[in-house]
Amino acid sequence: MKKLIVAYIFLLGLFALYLFYYHFNSSSETALEQVQEGIRGDMNEKYVMVTFQAGHDYWKRALKGFEDAADALNVSIEYRGAAQYDVNEQITVLEQVIAKKPDGIAISAIDPDKITTTINKAVDAGIPVVLFDSGAPSSKAQTFIGTNNYNAGVMGAEEMAALLNNKGKVGIVTLPNQLNHQERLKGFQETIEKDYPGIEVVEVKDGKGSEPVSRKAANEMLAQYPDLNGIFATEAIGGIGVGSAVSSAKGKNKVKIVSFDTDKQTLDLIKDGTISATLAQGTWKMGYWSLQFLFHLNHKLTADSKLGNISAPPLPANVDTGVSVITKENVGDFYGQ
Repeated sequence: MKKLIVAYIFLLGLFALYLFYYHFNSSSETALEQVQEGIRGDMNEKYVMVTFQAGHDYWKRALKGFEDAADALNVSIEYRGAAQYDVNEQITVLEQVIAKKPDGIAISAIDPDKITTTINKAVDAGIPVVLFDSGAPSSKAQTFIGTNNYNAGVMGAEEMAALLNNKGKVGIVTLPNQLNHQERLKGFQETIEKDYPGIEVVEVKDGKGSEPVSRKAANEMLAQYPDLNGIFATEAIGGIGVGSAVSSAKGKNKVKIVSFDTDKQTLDLIKDGTISATLAQGTWKMGYWSLQFLFHLNHKLTADSKLGNISAPPLPANVDTGVSVITKENVGDFYGQ
């Protein structure tokens, strides 16, 4: 009888050991699968990217980053944008997006002051909002993801100074009402003034985000300052307009152009020598991290006092996505990106 009891106890011990082993392996496999799969959402979740001048090539890389993050997180996205460089149109688009109550909005602000009220309306409605490319620092948006634009302006000044051997006259074509361009302009002007006394900034003109307007602005500077040595354009469309003006003018090889971004027209103008250099922004990273941050805010995986969640680690207030210089020597590396 004692032997039978011992046998039963032994068998029960083996069975308990089997159950423990099976449960441990199943839990481990599930945990491993979760780690390998990463954090996943639901295709019913909808996140929206909002820009301006929606058809321009500049946004393609940012949208691709947004799409890649959506694939990784298993969520849905939508792209909306004002067709023109018009803050009132962008406000209308943003109002329409808010009315649909998406799970998050990533927006590049055309005018930091005029659109802040509408951004705050979204946040007050419980919709996570992050800014990318162009910020609105007075708004309730959680974070800004984009270029350190002051530093980009510094880089533009240094590149221009190298092209001009630290002396000459320079004009600027910019967008004075947009925060990222204000910062680029400030970085460029302050660096020239502080570090390159042999260079004079003779005029700053508004290109209005338009190729024809930027071309006209450049033509006016070329006519007024026949000894102009360089033009700094703080955005791609302006750079294309400036390039068109310079290529049509006499002595075009004497006028150096430093521009922004990597749309095909800009790259072509670098390749043929019209534009001397352009500053490439990390636009894919802007889109990718915008959606990642929105997802974390929506799922309360990070702190957001504006949405009542303060228990998790906070998002950084600013994320610098970096800048690189493109010239004729490396322009081939940027086609097709």
